[in-house]
Amino acid sequence: MRLRGHTIKAVLLQVHSIAGLVLALLLALIALTGAIMSFEDEIVDHLNADIMRVIPREMPPLTPDDLIARLKAAQDVGKVSAVTLSSDPAAAVHVRFARDEHGGRPASLYVDPYDARVLGLPRGEAFFATVRRLHRWLLIPGDARGWGRPITGTVALGLVVMLISGLVLRWPRRAGSVKTWLKPNLGLSGRGLHRSLHAVIGTWVLPVYLAMTLTGLWFSFEWYKDGLIWLLSRPQVAAAKMPPKMPPKPSRGADRSEPAQPIGFDRAWTTFQREEGDRFSRALLTLPAGPGTVIRIRSWGKDRTLEATRDEFRIDAAAGQLVSAERYDDKRFGEKIIAAIYDIHRGAILGWPGKLVFMIAAVLMPLFSVTGILLYLSRRKLRRPAQRPLGRLVPGE
Repeated sequence: MRLRGHTIKAVLLQVHSIAGLVLALLLALIALTGAIMSFEDEIVDHLNADIMRVIPREMPPLTPDDLIARLKAAQDVGKVSAVTLSSDPAAAVHVRFARDEHGGRPASLYVDPYDARVLGLPRGEAFFATVRRLHRWLLIPGDARGWGRPITGTVALGLVVMLISGLVLRWPRRAGSVKTWLKPNLGLSGRGLHRSLHAVIGTWVLPVYLAMTLTGLWFSFEWYKDGLIWLLSRPQVAAAKMPPKMPPKPSRGADRSEPAQPIGFDRAWTTFQREEGDRFSRALLTLPAGPGTVIRIRSWGKDRTLEATRDEFRIDAAAGQLVSAERYDDKRFGEKIIAAIYDIHRGAILGWPGKLVFMIAAVLMPLFSVTGILLYLSRRKLRRPAQRPLGRLVPGE
C-alpha cells in the first residue's frame, strides 16, 4: 500500500513538474495582467474625474438620439454602438463606438448631456484595453474568435491540474497541524527554502487560484459555460441565453433598393424609464450588432456597485415594446452565482479587500514559476551521479 502511494506521488510529481515548466511563462503573464486590472475602475475614474462630471442645469438633458445627432454634426465620429446614461444630473454621458472596417475600435468619448459638447477622451482606456486583450487572448489576432481564447482556457485547465496535484504532493503526515500547512520555514536555505516557499505560499493562495481559474474557464470554453448554466439555472433561463434567430434573407424577387432604416435609442429609452422610474443610477444602452431592432439595456440600482447586481431589459427600438425584463432580485441563488462570475473572478464579490487579496495572489504567481523551475533543476542535479562508475578492470590493463 505504501509502495502504491509512493508510485502515485511520483507520477503526480512528474505531471506537476511538466505542466509547470510548460505553462510557467503564460501563467505568470496572465496573472500579472490580471493584477494590473484589479483596480481598473478606480484608476480610470480617478484619471478622468475632471471629464466625467458636468455642472447641472435647469434644462432637461438631451434625449440619446438628439445627443448623438448633435455630436455627429459637430465632428466626424464613427458609428455609435452604446451609450451610458445616468440619473445623476451632474454625470457625463459615456459614448462608445462600433469597430471600423479595419476591425479597430475608436476611442470612446465623455459628452455633456445638455449640449453634446465633447468633454474628452477617457485616459487609461487604451492601456487597459490592451492589457485586457493580453490577459484574455494573449494579443493573438481575432480576439475572442481567434486562437487566444482556447489557449488561455487550456492554460487555466493546466493550472487546475497543478493545484490539485500540488495539494496531494504536499499533504503532510500531520494533516491537522496548522503550523505545518501555513508557516514557511525561513531558516532553511537553497532547495529547502525554495520548497517551503513553493508549498506553503501555494497553500495560502490555492483557494484564490481555484476561484480565479474555475470562473475564468467561463470566458474560454462554451461547453464549460453551457454546463454551468445547465447546472445552476432553470431550463427556461438556459434557453433564454440562446441568441435570437436572424431574420430570413429576402427572396430574390424582393426589392433590395431600399436600405434598412437605422434604429435609435429614444423609444427604448422612454420604455425603460417608464419601467424603472427613478430606481436606477446608471444604464448602459447597447445597439444590436446585427440587423435586429432589439436594444439591450443593463441598469444598476442606486445602492448597487457590483457588475452582477444589474437588471437587464431587451426592448424593441422600432416599436418601443418591452421584449423581456430580467431583474436581479428575481433570480435564484444559482442564477445569481452565474451573474456574479466576473465579480468572483476578480474578487470584487468581497469588496475592495477581496480585490486586494486577489491582486496580491496574482502578483505572487511568478514566485511559483521561479521556485518551481529551481526545484526541478535541483532534482535533476541530485539524480545525476557524481562520478561515472568504473568498469571492472581486466588483468594486464
